Amino acid sequence: MHITNIQATKFRNLTIDGIELSPGINILHGNNAQGKTNFLEAVYFCAFGRSLRAVSDRELVRFNSGAARISANIVRSGFLQTLEAYIEKQGVRASKSISIDRIPIRHMKDLFGRLLVVVFTPEDLRLIKSGPAERRRFMDMEICQLSPVYYGDLREYHRSLKQRNALLKILQKDKSQTDSLSIWDQQLADYGNRIMRTRSTFISKISEISREIHMHITQDKETLEIIYNPNITDGEKYLTHMEKSHKRDIILGSTSHGIHKDDITFMINGISARNFGSQGQQRTAALSAKLAEIEIIKQSTGETPVLLLDDVLSELDSNRQKFLLSQITNLQALITCTGLEDVLLSGNVDGCKVMHVVDGVVG
Repeated sequence: MHITNIQATKFRNLTIDGIELSPGINILHGNNAQGKTNFLEAVYFCAFGRSLRAVSDRELVRFNSGAARISANIVRSGFLQTLEAYIEKQGVRASKSISIDRIPIRHMKDLFGRLLVVVFTPEDLRLIKSGPAERRRFMDMEICQLSPVYYGDLREYHRSLKQRNALLKILQKDKSQTDSLSIWDQQLADYGNRIMRTRSTFISKISEISREIHMHITQDKETLEIIYNPNITDGEKYLTHMEKSHKRDIILGSTSHGIHKDDITFMINGISARNFGSQGQQRTAALSAKLAEIEIIKQSTGETPVLLLDDVLSELDSNRQKFLLSQITNLQALITCTGLEDVLLSGNVDGCKVMHVVDGVVG
């Protein structure tokens, strides 16, 4: 899978009339705040229908403009498809529409998997030291690409969670509706159990693949294990946990148990990388996990994803830079950097396409 051409109009500061991309490595270089990351964000939006960074879609439309457009031509399994996205400001909000070959996508779950993407940012290198929310996001974004059903379960879980939390706040003042909690308990248990099973399977796969990659990077000196830590360890007792926490949840005004509290543990040689690993060990573990994402997509779909590297090479030492570049020779990669030497000195990138980004113009 690869993108052959991309256009963007009034998406943040970008002005892209139509850039042809290489099916291999593409380098976008330029000073900071010129639009390099915005370019990757445009690709990300085509894949996920949401921003890589912004809280609101409205932020993606250029200041003093009413709407933004992105168009990308994608080759998958030898067939060319055109994916188009349109974002329009509507007061303090924004509406969006996405289509494939001009056929509108009615539900976001139908978008996932159309353009397979793996994103690697400096923040991902700090995945292990970050909070649990970032590690849950790491799981969820990848699984959503591979399973529209998972996306649907996740969406319904969070919708039910929002409703239950709203009810808990009401019950702090009026406990006459306590029986209504059982409705949301059951829904959270149903969706939560399915999500737990999917997460567990995914983490088992990524742990196995990451272990091999990590051993290669460290020359067999370290063994990496990624462990799924569900907040409710026994899925059969999910509903029981929800029911037993009623009093506590009413006091807190929020749901204290469930998959929204899950986490992942990274272990190096049987020791927590978060608590005892050096910065170098943590970055190597994160790098292994991100590269494992690529392999999981290949195994699950038969397609190679598009890799987005946002100023990651400057965060890695020369050995890790060279290893990373050696692993991405058979897929399309879009790499941003401030100086070409960040990439050119890191490995064999012959035949790559180099583009300079200045004030949102890519050329």
